[in-house]
Amino acid sequence: MNIAFSPTTQSDADTLVAIRIAAMRESLERIGRFDPQRARERFLASFDPALCRFIEVDGVQSGFILIRPQEDHWLLDHLYILPEHQGKGIGAAVLRDVFANADAQRMPIHLGALRGSDSNRFYQRHGFIQSDEAEWDIYYVRQPSQPKVES
Repeated sequence: MNIAFSPTTQSDADTLVAIRIAAMRESLERIGRFDPQRARERFLASFDPALCRFIEVDGVQSGFILIRPQEDHWLLDHLYILPEHQGKGIGAAVLRDVFANADAQRMPIHLGALRGSDSNRFYQRHGFIQSDEAEWDIYYVRQPSQPKVES
């Protein structure tokens, strides 16, 4: 599996919204919150193409990631893999890349996941610890790994 990241532009907004809706649809329907228009508006209200990257697997657009660097942490604001590409280790591979970069800069990673979504188990499996919760979301943090000391 060859994973690459490619830049996004403002003109990719509709494609990104479609990926987000496809990835979240089942979880949102499960809790009675599926509203494509709201999903579109929420994404576009804070979309920054400079921070967003398509995830391509063997040359096929499979999802996207958007990380917002903050002063004292990184906010993993969006990580979506299209349903037909889920369960193949793509998300885990993307997180390994993110973790390597965050660890090198000693940055914690924060994120929120929709309550009831399978993404909660995914993030917990990858070392995120619940830090807070709200009506619709559960918030997580992952602290940077300690550097290995050579003896």
